[in-house]
Amino acid sequence: MNEYESKIELMNYLNVFWKRKWFIIISTSLIIATSAVISFLMPPKWEVDAIIVPSKFISQTREGTFRENLFVPSQVIVSLINRATYNNLIATELSLDIKDFPKIKAENLKNTNLVRVSINEKDVKKAKLILISLCNRLKKMLDQYPDIKIKEINSQIKPKETKNLILKEGIKTSKNKFNIINQRKQEIEKEMSEIRKRIEDLEKERRLILKKKNRSESENLAMLLYSNEIQQSSMTHNILNEWLVNKKIEEEIINLETKDKERLIDLIKNEIVDLNATKGRVYYAQLNKEPTSSASPVSPKKLFNVLIAAPLGFIIFTILAFFFEYIEKQKAKSIG
Repeated sequence: MNEYESKIELMNYLNVFWKRKWFIIISTSLIIATSAVISFLMPPKWEVDAIIVPSKFISQTREGTFRENLFVPSQVIVSLINRATYNNLIATELSLDIKDFPKIKAENLKNTNLVRVSINEKDVKKAKLILISLCNRLKKMLDQYPDIKIKEINSQIKPKETKNLILKEGIKTSKNKFNIINQRKQEIEKEMSEIRKRIEDLEKERRLILKKKNRSESENLAMLLYSNEIQQSSMTHNILNEWLVNKKIEEEIINLETKDKERLIDLIKNEIVDLNATKGRVYYAQLNKEPTSSASPVSPKKLFNVLIAAPLGFIIFTILAFFFEYIEKQKAKSIG
């Protein structure tokens, strides 16, 4: 009996499906067509990427093996890029609106020290210019560290018998450096905030004058002075932002160095020997891969959208067909 009822119930479902087949087929086809049209109308975006090799030096250990040492860890570089540290500077340099600035993604390539940066953008030329500007700024920043790092290591080398004293003094020095940098960073951020407030006030005053139809000579002169002041303040703001970036880098490096100072002290004694022998083998930052675009657009994924729309539309309109059938039966019952 249960098997017989199950067969009847299945036949009822098939009858409903067959009765409203055109509704399901036509509606699903419209969804597929709409998805295809939208996908083809959406502007395509290409992926433009570049690969950066951070500055480094090659040293030889006492066992005779060679070791690659980065002056600035790849993770620090990736973190700076992903936090949009350079976006405002690049936008100013290229005269771009920061509101429309594309997202720059950075990643440390697995099992390497390489840093890959990429942008998904419909304007390939714009994306390439942004990545070139970013790479130039990174190279300028990274190339200042080799000599600084060597001097820093030389200044930290002490006799073996004073190892414990070096450890304590080193940790203390690192904390002092951190506090000084943090204090200076706060001062810079405060100064930048004041400049931004000043620019906003000047912009407000300039807009009030611009709204006036008949401006006096003094108002025209004031507007010119406002424009000059805004330009000068913006330049100062950019300079302060560069200083702030350098302070953040120093802060990141000190954080890494203070995590395990004792381990570093042991390594430094060997590193200074290696560095003295390898000062002529310092490799400065360079582009391993120039900014290039993907062979085909990475979005929109036209075929994927259509393939998703087909089963999704079929399921939705099949459910609606059964719902309409249910409504129709309920009306028939109420009339009967």
